[in-house]
Amino acid sequence: MSTEPRNTTPTIPAVRPDRDNRWYLSSAPILSALVHLCIPMVAAMIVGAVYNVINAGFIGSLHDTALLAAVTLGAPVLGLVMGVGGVFGTGGGALVSRLLGASENDPRAADDIKHVGAFSVWGAAIVGLVLGVIGLALLDPLVALLGADADAADATRAFVGVLLAFVPVLAAAFCLEQLVRAEGAARQVLVAIIASTVANVVFDVLFVLVLGWGVAGAALAVGLANVVVVTYFAVWLARHSENLRVSPRWFTLAPRILRPVLGVGASELMQSGFLIVTALVLNNLAVVYGDGAIAAMGVAVRIAQVPEFLLMGITLGVLPLLAYAYGKGDRSRLSGAFRTSAIVVGGIGVLASVLLISFGEHVVSVFSSDTGVRATGVTVLTAQLVAMVAHGFVGLLISFFQATGRAVPAAVMSVTQGVLFIPVVILGNLWFGLAGIIWALTLTEVVMLLVGVGLWLALRRVIDRGLDAGSQDSTEEALTAA
Repeated sequence: MSTEPRNTTPTIPAVRPDRDNRWYLSSAPILSALVHLCIPMVAAMIVGAVYNVINAGFIGSLHDTALLAAVTLGAPVLGLVMGVGGVFGTGGGALVSRLLGASENDPRAADDIKHVGAFSVWGAAIVGLVLGVIGLALLDPLVALLGADADAADATRAFVGVLLAFVPVLAAAFCLEQLVRAEGAARQVLVAIIASTVANVVFDVLFVLVLGWGVAGAALAVGLANVVVVTYFAVWLARHSENLRVSPRWFTLAPRILRPVLGVGASELMQSGFLIVTALVLNNLAVVYGDGAIAAMGVAVRIAQVPEFLLMGITLGVLPLLAYAYGKGDRSRLSGAFRTSAIVVGGIGVLASVLLISFGEHVVSVFSSDTGVRATGVTVLTAQLVAMVAHGFVGLLISFFQATGRAVPAAVMSVTQGVLFIPVVILGNLWFGLAGIIWALTLTEVVMLLVGVGLWLALRRVIDRGLDAGSQDSTEEALTAA
């Protein structure tokens, strides 16, 4: 591998573009870079969403509405795991990509990248362990807080209890996915998720259908599948990564690493925290309408997750490209990637919504023969799809703020979402009953989009100054952007 000197600063290794993930981040045409980064992420998100549907099918095959409701009620626990992993994965991943861009002009960034990787992975695992232990110690109050009624309480306790035992593994896996993506290795993330999904299905068949362990078996399948993910990423990083290290010897609590990781990651934690709170409020409001309503919501949400995860694949996939361009101080590449991503998100979101709304009743009927569940599920699906379009743009704006190290606007959006949704859903329930609950998220996402656009317009000059600073002292700007 050879390099061509550019003054006294390092350059990108001159390797075959199709074999160098960093080439896509640095200098590939925008569309090619988006295809490389986003298509595997889209595929990974769709695989995950399809698995969620299959998992619901395994539970649904037991013909027990209480079991299906338990999986829905336990969703906030997975939200907690994503929040913990997201604090370290999102903050660490965005910083890694910025430092990779900075390293084109400043060789000091190399060791910082190693410290960021180790701090992120071990931080996620340690915090996950603490939360998992606390959750298990308070399992019964937690199940009650999740909104489980007498019929669903035992199943919810079994599902949540097993998940809590695997929180350190789940958090580390989620963190590792984002760190590997930060290097531009989106294909490796896809490989890991496919392997995890295959393992999950195999474990589901064994634990749920063969051994008859019900929702506890489904939760155990999720945990063991994520052990596969962690193992794969650990081996891949050790053998192939030139930048990231997860060995404990690189772990550090130095403020120059800790502050930017947690600064950006805090917005992810607040968002996940509010998602948990809103899910708890939603579950406790919806439980009044019976397990049928909760089951309908669970089915509709899983269907809507297929196109929603597709959009998430784009907004998450483009984050390393945005962060790399910002760390490098490349204004035209940053704006080009952001603009192209927005066009793709809008086009796909609208098309998917129109198709699923048009055939909503047929799709919902695949998962339930209960007429009440089907009718409610169609309404929930419509509301979710409208919210999805707005959420796609919201996610892109949050990725943009995270990529440029703007912790404050990302946090503002996260706080706004939670603060707004809770009164909206409560008032919606009081004024319109179940329909008010169903459409509360849609209204919240539309308002969130308006808030995000306003913040983006207000911060354009600040980000431009950051780009200018990054071109002069890349490592310092990558570490201190706020």
